[in-house]
Amino acid sequence: MNRSKIVAIITGAISILLAIAYLIIVQILDYRDMQPAPISQVNSQAVEIAIVNLEQQCHNIQFI
Repeated sequence: MNRSKIVAIITGAISILLAIAYLIIVQILDYRDMQPAPISQVNSQAVEIAIVNLEQQCHNIQFI
């Protein structure tokens, strides 16, 4: 076997291993039971600041 075939086989094997590892990680992360944060823990002041900043940015946009 020449060198290019060996390199192709090795890179293909690495690619397959990475794909399998990715699928396993995704399955593990997806398996976790995600619970939404309680409403009492949401910082309403930070939300208001974000909305005000967004409104200011929208007003600063000039249309050509």
